[in-house]
Amino acid sequence: MNEKSGNILFSCVSRSKFETEQVVKEHALVCIESGTLEFTLSKGKVILEPGNIALVKRNQLAKAKKNPSEEGFEFKSITLFLEQPLLRHYALENNIKEYGRYRGDMIQYVKPDRFIVAYFSSLRPYFDVPEKLTPSLASLKSYEAIELLISQGFEPLLFDFNEPYKIDLESYMLENFKFNIPLSEMARLTGRSLSTFKRDFKKKFDTTPQRWLTAKRLEEAYYLITKKQMRPSDIYYDLGFENFSHFSKVYNEAYR
Repeated sequence: MNEKSGNILFSCVSRSKFETEQVVKEHALVCIESGTLEFTLSKGKVILEPGNIALVKRNQLAKAKKNPSEEGFEFKSITLFLEQPLLRHYALENNIKEYGRYRGDMIQYVKPDRFIVAYFSSLRPYFDVPEKLTPSLASLKSYEAIELLISQGFEPLLFDFNEPYKIDLESYMLENFKFNIPLSEMARLTGRSLSTFKRDFKKKFDTTPQRWLTAKRLEEAYYLITKKQMRPSDIYYDLGFENFSHFSKVYNEAYR
């Protein structure tokens, strides 16, 4: 079950589940109630456990997997999305300067002091009846969260309003080829229009993005299966394939 009220998402799942969205488009403040939330980033994994509170930076790629607890308790979390218009409005009202480009960790743990803990406790009654959390009330709760995050020094992350800039395409693709996202998002995150992205890609790799991605993912699959003895069913999703049948078909065409 995923119930969203405004910019606040209540999640509850009884079995392990990957989220379909792999682009973090807005800052997200996440509190884990039970189970674990596993983020796979280009540079490794971050696992959030019960009681953990974390601030996830926007404009990054992440595969999120929700896991119930080993004791059989459902996965439960509360996520507050801090959207750009809201943050810009808050900054304007409170005379907060726009910060430069944030270069810290893309997932930051928030200290679970008594104030932030009490904040999430105030949201728990809405877990079962999210319709009671009206848009105006959700807006007030968002402002409260911003105040609490500022008190812990998160201004550089929150108030970085810079959009992605043009970066080295080869390095980006080699780090992120396992993420299954639209080409338009790859273009945006590398600071390009879609047409410029395709043109730069052709110049760098001498092929189309989709052909390169498929070949690169299959190359990695071949290594994991033949050298690491991993099962195809265990790796296809991590490599960016949507379903096992499609992976099996293209893999067999390439290597059998």
